[in-house]
Amino acid sequence: MPYQLLPIAKAVRQITFWHAACDTIAINQKEGELLIMSTDQQQQNLTGKQVVVIGGTSGIGLATVIAAAAQGAKVWACGRSAEHLDKARAVVGDRVELVQLDTHDDDGLRALFEKVGQIDHLVSAATGGTRTLKPFIEQTEEQFQAAFGKLWGYAKVARIGASYVAKDGSITFVSGAPARRFKPNMSALSCVGGAVENMVRCLAVELSPVRVNVVSPGIIDTALFDWMGNEKNERVAAMTQGQLVKRIGRPEEVASALIYLMNNPYATGTTVDVDGGQLLS
Repeated sequence: MPYQLLPIAKAVRQITFWHAACDTIAINQKEGELLIMSTDQQQQNLTGKQVVVIGGTSGIGLATVIAAAAQGAKVWACGRSAEHLDKARAVVGDRVELVQLDTHDDDGLRALFEKVGQIDHLVSAATGGTRTLKPFIEQTEEQFQAAFGKLWGYAKVARIGASYVAKDGSITFVSGAPARRFKPNMSALSCVGGAVENMVRCLAVELSPVRVNVVSPGIIDTALFDWMGNEKNERVAAMTQGQLVKRIGRPEEVASALIYLMNNPYATGTTVDVDGGQLLS
């Protein structure tokens, strides 16, 4: 069904019949009309858009690449691991441009952005640093600083990439529940996540009208937990039993939030939590 503009009185009478087929009902206040958008139209919101995902060859990043391509975007997926690139290629085939790139590589980032040209949506989901998990007092200064590689990588992507992003485009990062969920042995992760989320708000102000946001995942089923081996299911069940949603999250569930922030032209400077209610438990 195409866009239809109707006087409000008439639209209200018809809305009961249309609600099942429509995802969005927007009011045009100046004209006093309702804009009806069909489900089919919303499913292709990224058609013709250019999307770059740094850290896009595994986990949440790869799920975002797949979702963006499914909505019709031209996607570049970047990662530093040759193994991850090969696995991603087996999944996406020739639908996506795959680039071997480290988020800390200034020249590599510039070369990529020059090749793409105008970027509609820039996503950075790269880890970029070391996950320092130990009591604060037992951490060396070097270990604490190493965790901040994620922040420096994100800052580099934003600083180099911002001038390539369309004025009506977006930059989106990925933080994590530890940014606002404080538990023992996670001081480094918490500090890094908090810094990322604050940087996003600063960039939203400075880079406007480009929109800048961040998605904060909880416990998500990625390669991060592969070291658990045969004990993974039992360990993950124990980790998530206190959550409101008592299971591990899936990468595509986080990716859907990243896609939402690309598509929503009124969202900026915000954090979207996808954590199964972890922050409330």
